Amino acid sequence: MRFKVILALVNDDYQEEVINAAKKAGATGVTILNARGEGIHEHKSFFGLTMEAQKDMLLFLVEDFKSSDIMDAIHKAGHLDEKGNGIAFSWVVDRAIGLESQLPTMEKDAKQNYF
Repeated sequence: MRFKVILALVNDDYQEEVINAAKKAGATGVTILNARGEGIHEHKSFFGLTMEAQKDMLLFLVEDFKSSDIMDAIHKAGHLDEKGNGIAFSWVVDRAIGLESQLPTMEKDAKQNYF
């Protein structure tokens, strides 16, 4: 099997929507990490304190043939076409281990899509 990692940085407001949309599109799980983003625009300040938007970093390890559908679902559910709502990107995984609990589902999906 071939895998990709999809990393999505989304606003807290859209986290559950994004996770549900990704799962509906074929993701079998997600790892959620707390993150802080800094883009090209300056952060707003309040009495000299910088106000930074918290983002959740969502890591999805997905089968290669499902990655495009999952990325599309993340884009829509996370409102990533709107300024400041986050980003998502993917890259190819060279090797993955520890997927024993997900293998039956992945094998079934692979058989349906490859054969």
